[in-house]
Amino acid sequence: MSEIKFWESKTLQQMNHAEWESLCDGCGLCCLVKIEDEDTAEVFNTTVSCRQLDIETCRCRDYKNRLEDVPMCTQITLENIPQMHWLPQTCAYKLLYKGKPLPSWHPLITGGNGSVHDVGISAKWFAQSEEYIHPEQLMEFVILPDS
Repeated sequence: MSEIKFWESKTLQQMNHAEWESLCDGCGLCCLVKIEDEDTAEVFNTTVSCRQLDIETCRCRDYKNRLEDVPMCTQITLENIPQMHWLPQTCAYKLLYKGKPLPSWHPLITGGNGSVHDVGISAKWFAQSEEYIHPEQLMEFVILPDS
């Protein structure tokens, strides 16, 4: 008999801190620098990552202090998920909020932290740190949405 997993039996609101944190698949896509169109308020990701992102592992170098150290860092909360349209469609927080299942490659299902990289759904394969990009160059690195 298969064990019921917490993400299948609890709502996001019912999860404890450790469960909530374990939903992160480690893709690093939420750590990409964003540009907002002033006219439309549309938010675009770039291929430029936050300086705190360890691109190889797609994990924050200083997760505990990230919100103080990086003013543009946004903590994902139950309250702000609906406004975070820029989160990837594969984001566990977004999927579970919408009542959808986790993808088969999610680390909670595979048991391995590298599964998100194995399927190519991570910033590891293309990101470059903002440490090496001049702010005036950011527009050159915008990821255009699929048409």
